[in-house]
Amino acid sequence: MQQPIGRLPTVRLGAKGPLVGVQGLGCMGMSEFYGATDVVEARSTLDQALELGVSLFDTADMYGLGGNERFLGSFVQAHRSQVVLATKFGYTRSQEAPDDWSLSNRPEYIHSAVDKSLMRLGIDTIDLYYMHRRTQDVPLEESIGAMADLVKAGKVRALGLCEVSAEELQAAHAIHPIAALQSEWSVFSRQIEQTVAPLASSLGITIVPFAPLGRGLLTGTGFTGTLATDDFRRHFPRFSADNQAANQHLVATVDTLASRRGISSAQLALAWLYARARKLGVSLVPIPGTRRRSRLTENVTAASITLDDHELAALEPLAQAVHGAAV
Repeated sequence: MQQPIGRLPTVRLGAKGPLVGVQGLGCMGMSEFYGATDVVEARSTLDQALELGVSLFDTADMYGLGGNERFLGSFVQAHRSQVVLATKFGYTRSQEAPDDWSLSNRPEYIHSAVDKSLMRLGIDTIDLYYMHRRTQDVPLEESIGAMADLVKAGKVRALGLCEVSAEELQAAHAIHPIAALQSEWSVFSRQIEQTVAPLASSLGITIVPFAPLGRGLLTGTGFTGTLATDDFRRHFPRFSADNQAANQHLVATVDTLASRRGISSAQLALAWLYARARKLGVSLVPIPGTRRRSRLTENVTAASITLDDHELAALEPLAQAVHGAAV
């Protein structure tokens, strides 16, 4: 049976960061990448998220070419004391250059990017500011140093990194405390467990998994033939026709386990992630993305579901059997 819905418990981001609900909301798809969006429903989803105890809302300056930050701006302003807003810098694509996927970690770029994000959001301080991707041409001392300057200036409250190695995470944390690490982690993508998650646990850094539902793959939907023509997943190997049969077989395993439990496949996948984090001693705030209230409620409920040993054992080998790279 599906668990009753209650407000989410909270966890602190890092050692001294803000308290947030144990599940956040990825807002990227509200503006780009997953086809057309019902803006009214998306805004209602934001409001419902707050009611259920979601407080970490995740965006980036390049989502929707700045449009996602603008979309979230009025919501954040209306609920500033309840919202922990996370955004990112790094990708240089913009309305003027939408196909420019280059990266910059240069200090002058960071200072310019944060001011633009603050302007689009219409706020004075960003709660959690991520380096979206790290570039090797800029030493961490310079890039993290620039981010630390933003904290001193009051423009940013806490710092985060995305998709870095254990060595990079440790080096950055020595320069300035890192509150959160955003990285892909799901029952189909588990590379983070080898070295990064144990280090994050030892340093007290919260892990914020993106794509915890495999970009929809773990929900049993989203292979190439069913995706909108402008859905970016059409370019991802795991969604290709060549890999569809093998991956559908794995998704069927998830579906079967979920059906036996009386929950959805998405809930099973999220419950697995919470269980895995407990096993590794990691502080965790996954950010499944959705634009619909019904999906949001379904996802939030997963935080109260505990899987048994049989279910965990059945899910254990799936990551090794997935066909195609995650991106």
